[in-house]
Amino acid sequence: MRHSIKVGLNFGLTSGIITTLGLMIGLNSGTNSKIVVIGGILTIAIADAFSDSLGIHVSEESENKHTSKEIWESTLSTFFCKFIMASSFVIPVLLLQLRTAIIVSVCWGLLLLGILSYHIGKDQKGKTWNVVLEHLSIAIVVIIVAHYMGYWISLTFS
Repeated sequence: MRHSIKVGLNFGLTSGIITTLGLMIGLNSGTNSKIVVIGGILTIAIADAFSDSLGIHVSEESENKHTSKEIWESTLSTFFCKFIMASSFVIPVLLLQLRTAIIVSVCWGLLLLGILSYHIGKDQKGKTWNVVLEHLSIAIVVIIVAHYMGYWISLTFS
């Protein structure tokens, strides 16, 4: 796979999973509102996909070692991967009770992050499970912190 597309794919998927799960968990803990969680997911899918793709674009440009085509491949692959990944979390929220949808979304996100991390670790030859555990641990920390932050915000500002 071309480096430029791989950058966008890995960044877009990882950011799409972590950011969306963190937001969903925090909003659910703070509001317990399906409409608020759906609104958050769709906002992340659009606004953060644009933001991350611009960030990748600027980062790749600043390295001065990529062609314009490679920069745009990274930019567009980041946008589409982030947008599709983040948007996928709206499906369980639309189809299930919110509590169940949150559990399904966490499982979905951790499964995909685990698979992605496994492939990254495999490319690093010999550190496969270290990479998987590292990435899943970070995701779990984000989930826990987002849960308690949402709960704290609810208690503090309602």
